Amino acid sequence: MKKNVKDFVSMNLGIIMVSSGMYFFLMPNTFATGGANGLAIIINHFLSFLPVGVLMILINIILFITAFISIGKAFGVKTIYASLAVSLLVLLFENVIPLSHPLSDDLLLELIFGILISGTGMGMVFNQNASTGGTDISAKILNKFFNIDLGRAVFLSDILITVMAGFIFGYKLSLYAMLGVLINSFVIDSIIRGFNLRKEVTIISEQSEDIKKYIISDLDRGVTVYRGEGGYSNNDLNIIVVIINKREFIRLRTYINKKDSNAFLTVKNTHEVYGYGFMKLHS
Repeated sequence: MKKNVKDFVSMNLGIIMVSSGMYFFLMPNTFATGGANGLAIIINHFLSFLPVGVLMILINIILFITAFISIGKAFGVKTIYASLAVSLLVLLFENVIPLSHPLSDDLLLELIFGILISGTGMGMVFNQNASTGGTDISAKILNKFFNIDLGRAVFLSDILITVMAGFIFGYKLSLYAMLGVLINSFVIDSIIRGFNLRKEVTIISEQSEDIKKYIISDLDRGVTVYRGEGGYSNNDLNIIVVIINKREFIRLRTYINKKDSNAFLTVKNTHEVYGYGFMKLHS
């Protein structure tokens, strides 16, 4: 229950960030950086009587069927919620906080802030096995069937829209949009890696039995124990290997320091861990 609430809050915070980055920074400068928003900006240029928020809703409705068929019901339901929420928030901003011009006259500054805010939000939404709709759906399909990183998949899906924008808004804005798409792909992958970062810890200690019990009982994590032999001392050793999150690692390191300050530890970062207590293989 606690995890579900945390996931829900995280996804909604991501939705707010995506909407805010789009509306306050990207849309006023007509940065068509891909997605339903970028396509909506292009269509709005020709059909100005249709608000961008409404166009985003229409585009996403067409793409929802693809999400259900290609990726599955869970992704489809979450994507419907996230994409409609983003579209409605943009529509709300358009009516409550109308912007007649960009917040500043610095295109690069607006692009960077818009991409950092919206890209971080997209990463948070992706991490909940959802998307904000639009070309994010095709990115998720590429990720699922071709094992392409989500950031790169978003880049491939969005680059066509930026090229189209070049013919409509000029090549200067198109080049800015391409830069935005590139930065966005790195931001998304970095956020997802940050959420899924785990520590693979190898421990050699004379107090290995106590450390093993602490990991199992206090951290509620499984361990693997290897039998080894010290190359210098020729003594028998117990080598403990455990995979834990960042917070658990801090607790474990503090405990080991109190129990055996001479213990030997190696720590490696890992971003994909599948199995009990971590991600499921089919996710």
